[in-house]
Amino acid sequence: MRSLRTVFAVLAVFLAACGPPQKKDAGAAKTEEPPVPHKHTNRLAKEKSPYLLQHAHNPVDWFPWGEEAFAKAKKEGKPVFLSVGYSTCHWCHVMERESFENEDTAKILNAHFVSIKVDREERPDVDEIYMEAVQAMNNGGGGWPMSVFLTPEGKPFFAGTYFPPDDRHGRPGFPTLLDRIRTLWTEKRDEIEKQGDMLVEFLANSGKPDGPTDLDAKLLPAAVKQMLDRFDPDNGGFGTSPKFPPAMALGYLLREARNDKAAMQAVTKTLPWREAACTTRPAAVSRGTRPTSAGSSRTSRKCSTTTRSSRASTPKRPS
Repeated sequence: MRSLRTVFAVLAVFLAACGPPQKKDAGAAKTEEPPVPHKHTNRLAKEKSPYLLQHAHNPVDWFPWGEEAFAKAKKEGKPVFLSVGYSTCHWCHVMERESFENEDTAKILNAHFVSIKVDREERPDVDEIYMEAVQAMNNGGGGWPMSVFLTPEGKPFFAGTYFPPDDRHGRPGFPTLLDRIRTLWTEKRDEIEKQGDMLVEFLANSGKPDGPTDLDAKLLPAAVKQMLDRFDPDNGGFGTSPKFPPAMALGYLLREARNDKAAMQAVTKTLPWREAACTTRPAAVSRGTRPTSAGSSRTSRKCSTTTRSSRASTPKRPS
């Protein structure tokens, strides 16, 4: 009997332990960790664009596109650094991490430039205008992030895309580039502004169609040879830098040199990629190629939900 009582007592204790949990005091205050404050917050924190908000806590003193930035540049006599990208752009994020989040690089930008950040999906008009300048200064090449240096009047005088954080493979890193442009702006501002005027004039005239002319047939084989001399046999495309598919060059080779075995090899080596429209494949991006086969697409753009701002100002073409 005593042993039976002992068993019942143990069971009672066990069942009590497995019973419903006791209610907590409703008046007990919940303890939550306070949010960690950001070290830096700039003007982009007030914007609505997902891309601009991604840069709201950079140490760079970013301005959104608008008169305020250009008025500051004119008042202080500084060149403008214009950076254009979009929220799902792989190399935009790389350049942010390497340069725009770097305290030392931010100090150079803040001291010697007025920096403007633009979402190309919110302001496709701004993107289109300055992409023309990028392509004119880079043999037809362009992409994002778009990096353009402007006079205080908005006239471009130097442009490129992604710049690494340090000097590599004979190319200047972003801090080196900033230092060179700052020096040239200080010592040869008149020449730089003339260059900006010439580029604007060139872009204005390049859109005007010329009258019909006969193309010298002798130039066609020379054009093919020139392209094939720059062909990258390892990764596809032309040249050694990160590249986008050169549609016009490939179309020309397909049309005019379809019986040329070397030309067809260049085309098939460059274009064997089949990616979904809304995916990003950032692997092998340092060479500008796909991870699964050769090609010259740096990234395939993701779908974006960025909406255009209804309060954005209308850009004026530099004149």
